[in-house]
Amino acid sequence: MNHNQPSTACFRRSILLSQGLLALFTAVVVFLDIRCQWFWEWSFDSGILGTVRQSDKYLFLGCLFGCSLPAYVLLYSMHILLKRVQHGSVFTPENVRLLRTVSLCCFLAALLCLVSGLRFPVLLVITVAAGFVGLIVQIVKNVFQQALCMKDELDFTV
Repeated sequence: MNHNQPSTACFRRSILLSQGLLALFTAVVVFLDIRCQWFWEWSFDSGILGTVRQSDKYLFLGCLFGCSLPAYVLLYSMHILLKRVQHGSVFTPENVRLLRTVSLCCFLAALLCLVSGLRFPVLLVITVAAGFVGLIVQIVKNVFQQALCMKDELDFTV
């Protein structure tokens, strides 16, 4: 038995749940990319975005499409990170880079939504959420980086 790989049923279920949620979020991003025009019309007609001009459509759609690229990079990075953790590779330089990438993607999405949020205040909620998640991931990245340094020091002393 490899002692680097957690073998508990709880860990396996957690990984499986995380993979399922990752697939769900990926499907949502793909759906929004494909149905972006429909989403605009639904939002515009329902008044969920408040009073908007048709010219605002490009700003709104630009924000959604602009957030797609960081979303795909984030989802891919999380997929790779999850696979690495599943196989027992946790405190590695690659995982620190992946966490940094996830954090930067969150901050980029927050910035894009902030710009559009000046016209569509509902997007400010996404700005705050994405920024907060980016901060949390940045802190976790710093913890991983410190743990990696400590692991390296321990490896040299043994």
